[in-house]
Amino acid sequence: MSVPTAIEVEGLSKRYRLGQNLGGYTTLRDSLPWSRRAENVQYLWALRDLSFEVPEGEALGVIGPNGAGKTTLLKILARITEPTQGVSRTRGRAGALLDVGMGFHPELTGKENLYLNAAILGMSRREVRRRYDEIVDFAGLEKFLDTPIKRYSWGMYLRLAFAVAAHVEPEIIIVDEVLAVGDARFREKCLNKMSEFGREGRTIVFVSHDLGSITQVCRRAIWLEHGEVKADGPSEDVVRRYVRGAFQETPQATFALNPAQRVQLLSAAVVDPSGNVVDVPQRGEPLNLTVRFVVREALPLVDIAFSIHDRRGIRVLDEVWGADTGGVLTIDDPPQEVEANLTVPPVLPAGDYVLGVWLGSSYDGKFLDLEALRFRVWPRPDDPADVSERDRIAQPAVEWNVRRIGAS
Repeated sequence: MSVPTAIEVEGLSKRYRLGQNLGGYTTLRDSLPWSRRAENVQYLWALRDLSFEVPEGEALGVIGPNGAGKTTLLKILARITEPTQGVSRTRGRAGALLDVGMGFHPELTGKENLYLNAAILGMSRREVRRRYDEIVDFAGLEKFLDTPIKRYSWGMYLRLAFAVAAHVEPEIIIVDEVLAVGDARFREKCLNKMSEFGREGRTIVFVSHDLGSITQVCRRAIWLEHGEVKADGPSEDVVRRYVRGAFQETPQATFALNPAQRVQLLSAAVVDPSGNVVDVPQRGEPLNLTVRFVVREALPLVDIAFSIHDRRGIRVLDEVWGADTGGVLTIDDPPQEVEANLTVPPVLPAGDYVLGVWLGSSYDGKFLDLEALRFRVWPRPDDPADVSERDRIAQPAVEWNVRRIGAS
């Protein structure tokens, strides 16, 4: 007996017109100059001719670089955005976790916002009362529920928001990057909740840059690249192909300037102690990671986090520099460029990796969260030929000393 289809996508495409202001009303005088420039209109295809199905009860991961069309796809599935061509069909009530905390009011208390946000997400007051204790316990913020959330830190805000969203009960759950919230313990709680959704037979579509989360929650994954499906299959296989197939030959990346962004990544690279790009990072040597970013507005505090995922999507490094670790970065006179360096001891085995960069603060939330660099750590000349194919998390340079102790 075949499993019913929960999501069906056929020939789905989404095109955006660049440069035209579509907001508000325009006059005839405003419209005429635009009509004369019509032949110069530029278009961006965020998605091109996507077709796939998701059976009921399946968890589908969606991966790809920034700008690949992942969020656009989720917005179409959630009926927030209309496609330009093609169709998407969902069978069953769908709940979207695309903007955690949307609808929170800073002057209301945590408890009042809990009820408000639950109502926005489609829960009745009776449902909220029934699940109230579960939501509060999940968030771990019982002592702060009578406090206006304008006094919450960003982490507390997101904990409450995700706790509410996680207890909505649709048949189809559409999730975009919400598991990057809170500390490691809370992220694990979020992942366990997502896995619980799968065990309950709900259909999940999950976008994340955390490749380990994708392989933990989803058996199947789709890799989007330039709005098209580049791979579709078992999540571990797709993640492995994604990491191994798209690393930079030279481990450095630069990003086009966008003055509209308040905080923007400028470059990322693997460098030597003098700051020169290392063409062939080698196992057994320290790994120096450096990124440059620009801050275009005054900020009281900036936190920086680096993460590294291996070819299987396993997070092998997660380091934070900021207020909680004794680091203080204040931007008083913007714009200001900042360089951040992290030296990783020589423990990584040969293989392909993804460097993720997160910038934010407990006061203002997340400024950016993206894949900054894909790079390869090469074997040492004396390594066996198959060393990069062995499954291991770390591979420090070691020395063996084996000797006989007397005769038996």
